[in-house]
Amino acid sequence: MHLSENEGIEDNTFVVTGGLGFVGSALCLELVRRGARQVRAFDLRLTSPWSDDLKNHGVRLIQGDLTRKKDVDKALRGTDCVFHLASYGMSGKEMLQFGRVDEVNISGTCLVLEACLEFEIRRLVYLSTYNVVFGGKEIVSGNESLPYFPIEDHVDSYGRSKSIAEQLILRHNGRPFKKNKGKRFYTCAIRPAAIYGPGEERHFPRIVSLAKLGLLPFKIGDSNVKTDWVYVDNLVLATILASMGLLDDIPNKGGHPVAAGQPYFISDGSPINSFEFLRPLLRSLDYDLPKAALSVSHALILGRMFSAIYTVLYPWLNRWWLPQPFILPAEVYKVVSKCIFFP
Repeated sequence: MHLSENEGIEDNTFVVTGGLGFVGSALCLELVRRGARQVRAFDLRLTSPWSDDLKNHGVRLIQGDLTRKKDVDKALRGTDCVFHLASYGMSGKEMLQFGRVDEVNISGTCLVLEACLEFEIRRLVYLSTYNVVFGGKEIVSGNESLPYFPIEDHVDSYGRSKSIAEQLILRHNGRPFKKNKGKRFYTCAIRPAAIYGPGEERHFPRIVSLAKLGLLPFKIGDSNVKTDWVYVDNLVLATILASMGLLDDIPNKGGHPVAAGQPYFISDGSPINSFEFLRPLLRSLDYDLPKAALSVSHALILGRMFSAIYTVLYPWLNRWWLPQPFILPAEVYKVVSKCIFFP
């Protein structure tokens, strides 16, 4: 790409919700590198493994709760483009805090949309998930024409809430602003595959901890089952390109920005079995893949047992005292179901 790669970035102000997270921090730093006037990282926490690096590069850290209107308004006011990455309940014990999952992923998204319309923010890119079309059934050669998985059939609250939020965001695409009806609000959604890269903080540390404790005794599912993955830098680039595709001066044949109202699956294009993907990491730490196999039906029974136990314990024990559950039903489906999307 030439100088046009920075179109819509230079001299613009950006907000990244969830900006202190693994993907959010990488996105903030890339926006700075490309000449953004100001980058704001809006997050519930004020410190993370990346916070010092962000501050050293001039990123403004804004602490706030996505479910509080005054916090969202403070972060988004005066912004040119919003990257909405913040979410809750992706994995582990967070998945079982059903109320909080809906509060952040659905109610928080509604507040972001309200602020965008109120402050006449022209562009919103939403970091969604392939789970909006996936519910445990095999997908091969999938593309953006796939229908949403039925809301009532989702196997976990995260996929269900993200699907609702994505549909809300895409339905807002093209809305005129009340005070300036000559301008419109444009949105799009990015649906990443499983994300990996230096500093990933959700899945890989949990897997390594289990391996270290000797609690990774078996594989689940057919070794021929492959899924898509995406490297964090590739995801960041795709997200930035999506924001460029929401510019008024890059119209498609219908007279709207090319990415307006569109969802996009993003992956490296190299599907691989999840356990084989983990093999180099585990071997580098002197661990090996488990040789024993557990049937899908038995894994689901185990996952449902952990789900029931943790659902009962949450009201009585501080959630920070609880270790991560060994496995949950939604995680079983993600491991054992072929899920491949082609661009």
